[in-house]
Amino acid sequence: MTKIKRSFLDKLTGSRRIEADEYRQESITTPITNIYEEEETELIASSPLRRTASAEEGLSSPDSSEGQLTIDVYQTDNDIVIKSTIAGVKPEDLDVSINNDMVTIRGERKNEEEVGDENYYYQECYWGSFSRSVILPVDVLSDKSEAAMKNGILTIRLPKADTTKTKKIQVRGF
Repeated sequence: MTKIKRSFLDKLTGSRRIEADEYRQESITTPITNIYEEEETELIASSPLRRTASAEEGLSSPDSSEGQLTIDVYQTDNDIVIKSTIAGVKPEDLDVSINNDMVTIRGERKNEEEVGDENYYYQECYWGSFSRSVILPVDVLSDKSEAAMKNGILTIRLPKADTTKTKKIQVRGF
């Protein structure tokens, strides 16, 4: 066996060269694992961007049996906009409600086909009930809010309440 001379960079970083045959063998026999999976789960669960209502408030939590929708929430000059992918859900199977400073989206995605678990190669689609509650960052005019569905995307537009207007109140004497 011939000794391969290590470069300065190899010595500095502690790395070693792998010959092509050795690389192929390692790639075949080395199992793929995600060493960061637990840390990623903790980071996602504790992210401030993932604010949801708690189960104590009577709303769904990530640990419940319902699925949780993925959403985008952003603002325009006049509206708060919530978008969510809800492909395969009929509008009549959706319920969008606004309560104080919170919007809740509930629904159900029904699987029309009966396929046994043993026949699946991959099963990543979620079927069944789902919900998501979002705490709104600003006051909105709930009576002027709109929800529409197009190409599997639910878009909820919530007009911002104009809180900068000063309203004068007349003082009466008794």
